Amino acid sequence: MKRLLNTLYVTTQGAYLHKEGETVVVTVDREVRLRLPILTVSGIVCFGNVTCSPFLLGFCGEKGVGVSFLTEHGRFLARVCGPVSGNVLLRRRQYHVADSPDAAAELAAMVVVAKISNCRTALRRALRDHAAMAGREALLSAADRLDRLIELVRRPGLDVDAVRGLEGEAAAAYFGAFDHLIVAQKESFGFTARSRRPPTDPMNALLSFLYTLLVHDATGALEAVGLDPQVGFLHAMRPGRPSLALDLLEEFRPVLADRLALSLVNLRQIQCGGFRKTESGGVEMDDDTRKALLTSYQKRKQEEITHPFLNETIPIGMLFHAQALLLARHLRGDIDAYPPFLWR
Repeated sequence: MKRLLNTLYVTTQGAYLHKEGETVVVTVDREVRLRLPILTVSGIVCFGNVTCSPFLLGFCGEKGVGVSFLTEHGRFLARVCGPVSGNVLLRRRQYHVADSPDAAAELAAMVVVAKISNCRTALRRALRDHAAMAGREALLSAADRLDRLIELVRRPGLDVDAVRGLEGEAAAAYFGAFDHLIVAQKESFGFTARSRRPPTDPMNALLSFLYTLLVHDATGALEAVGLDPQVGFLHAMRPGRPSLALDLLEEFRPVLADRLALSLVNLRQIQCGGFRKTESGGVEMDDDTRKALLTSYQKRKQEEITHPFLNETIPIGMLFHAQALLLARHLRGDIDAYPPFLWR
């Protein structure tokens, strides 16, 4: 199994990244702030006015280190990566499956089953951890609804549109009960509905930012095993859209992003004062809150978990790589079906 490496997040405005030997150097106002050997880095994410030298970008491409550029507040702009790796026959098989309605629907259904199952687990864990929490009936009802939807998605013969429709119903049920998972700072982080572009409240701002980080990690994992992140099975293909990365992301939204956001709020490690309303009506994090969130995300990725299919203990940050490998093995015909990540 591949070793877990660091992701370098650069949030300081005006920072400049360049190459010195085998090292990534970060300077601000010509003062060196960080030196990091490239062998310890799996990816670089630059927020806002952060620039990189062409030589560093080429060096990262050679070493398989993807560099993503986001706005200061987390909206994806572009990604720079090196030559496509892996076996071209694997990618040809990926394209063939994506063009096959039945095969694509089968893979899409596996992803959606995992997403709904993991959302259900999140609700049931909350019920177990907070025995006296308000909204227990709503959480139990949502969990039961997700149970029924899992059975519907598992029915044979569904097309991709039907799978997408059931996924939408599951998301509505899950987010309809999501506010009950917030047990602290309710007046500031109350949740009524999922809002994306832009997020209109602090909790949605946390979720959207974390989902962007997950897309970066999923894209890097897929590229590393030789799959094309643009060609997915559940999400429709559009120019510039990492559809397969978004497919892979679905399994991990409740496990990595939602759980972390709720933990930071419920433990009061993030406060409402770290958010501001913009003129467009959106909500954004300030620098300190964004840095605290990135630090917590990095720590979360270092925690270990037993993979339910591989039966191995691996860092949480390696889950995307493990699932990308399993998907590649399925597409090559090494295993009969793709085993999605099911949170226990």
